[in-house]
Amino acid sequence: MSSLGFQLVYNLLNSHESLVCERFFLPESGEKMLSIESGRGIDQFPLIFFSISFEHDYLNLINILRLASIPPLSQDRDEEISCEAPLIVCGGVATFINPEPLAPFIDLFFLGEAEAGLLSVVQRLIAEVGRKDRSALLHELAVSCEGVYVPSLYTPQYDEHGSLTGVEHGENSPFPVRRVSLHDSDMAGHSQLLTSETEFANLFLTELGRGCSRGCRFCTAGFIYRPPRLWDADAVLKGLREKFDGVTRVGLLGMEMMEEEVFEKVSEYLLESGCSLSFSSLRADRIDDDILGLLGKSNLKNVTIAPDGCSERLRRVINKGLDEKDILTAAERLVDAGIFKLKLYLMIGLPTETDEDLEEAVKLIEKIRERINPIGQERGRLCEISVSVNCFAPKPWTPFQYHPFGLSDPLESGEMIEASRAVYELKRKQKILQHGLAKQDNVSLSMDKLDNVLFQAVLSRADRRIAEVLLYMVQSGRPWNQAMKQCGLIPEQFAVRGYDEHDYFAWDIVDHGIKKSFLWEEYQKAFSEKLTSACDTKICRRCGVCHG
Repeated sequence: MSSLGFQLVYNLLNSHESLVCERFFLPESGEKMLSIESGRGIDQFPLIFFSISFEHDYLNLINILRLASIPPLSQDRDEEISCEAPLIVCGGVATFINPEPLAPFIDLFFLGEAEAGLLSVVQRLIAEVGRKDRSALLHELAVSCEGVYVPSLYTPQYDEHGSLTGVEHGENSPFPVRRVSLHDSDMAGHSQLLTSETEFANLFLTELGRGCSRGCRFCTAGFIYRPPRLWDADAVLKGLREKFDGVTRVGLLGMEMMEEEVFEKVSEYLLESGCSLSFSSLRADRIDDDILGLLGKSNLKNVTIAPDGCSERLRRVINKGLDEKDILTAAERLVDAGIFKLKLYLMIGLPTETDEDLEEAVKLIEKIRERINPIGQERGRLCEISVSVNCFAPKPWTPFQYHPFGLSDPLESGEMIEASRAVYELKRKQKILQHGLAKQDNVSLSMDKLDNVLFQAVLSRADRRIAEVLLYMVQSGRPWNQAMKQCGLIPEQFAVRGYDEHDYFAWDIVDHGIKKSFLWEEYQKAFSEKLTSACDTKICRRCGVCHG
């Protein structure tokens, strides 16, 4: 309910004079689904919109359809659109990364940022629902509206080995489907409502822009939100001024990219209005006196920095652009500014990773302790270090989309390695870090559950065949690995296999404007530890997003 994207779409839909939009959330114990606003059942609405941000929500979407007595598969719904057979529309960042795992369940995907065109699609729906049957309306929207992807108009093609080779589609159906994006904004996106029942109960969120210019090779957001856009100071302040009375905490999204002029004006506003600052993480090389001053006045006690790669060499591989000096200096200055808990994000399972890289991470944390402990001893309270170790899962639309999950070395196109080997290798690496950090006082460690991460890696690169697995899981209550076996699929064919620059991906149905040759070149540069400079839309045309 706190999701900024979810709230922006909710507000956008309700801004249409002919439409009332109400919110539903999956009940915890299977009771009847009722709307938050009026308590009406979901069976009273002919249009149902889903916003999906994470792969693990795929099962929740199917569960909602099941609880609402709506046929989960779009092919089983009546041609006449009604409350009994509603039109299912789906959006959210997970869907324009790779819509195919959900394709058999969805009538219509809106691919991209809702402000850039969703209302025009909704206008057509309002005008035509009840006048045209489902198939005719969907075909008309697919050929005439930007960002509309209708899965029923496309048929995946496979070779004799079961590898996806492309799709068949009608002559008028767009291929690929161009993702739409918001080019500029006169008001930064911000929270539309707050409630004590949510994760961010009293935190007013405001975005500073969209995308990231850094181009870290593992990070989807740095590629699918290209070109990176930073809102100007007036747009950000306009969003901040929509803050509700009595709210004193402001969360800024995109602190890593904020320009100096915007920071100065935002800082001035926060101080004048008596608000404290919150954010998800800071880049270690962006911490300066101004940021530290604002942190001190916000009385912030917990801060996260993300080295990501365990060693300086790996940070070159992933194009992070941080060296050890940046990290040590940032940690020391943050603790000196009053931070009592420092959180570090690390990843394991990255391409080319070795045991020596992991051992360097252990040494880095020891060096951080040596820097910050004297500060803590002087003030009478040591700073806690919390290390969160996440397993790298290859994501679509990144240079690492070609890399096998859990392995350091690449594989040839179509070559597969048993998933158990990848999991074993990750477990072994987890133990190296556990053993090394266990000797260090005041350091806590959290790690992924490997079975969950493997499933995420499967979902990330899966095609439509995984829909049968998801449906079986919901209907039977069986775990994902049993469901895959029942459906004749194996995790290796999606997660632990090699790809090359000529392979067709399930997500190639989406057009982000990025050249696959660019992503492949970036993947090759990773193995030679070559850095790529930050995205500069004024002069750079390498990736293909900025034409001309």
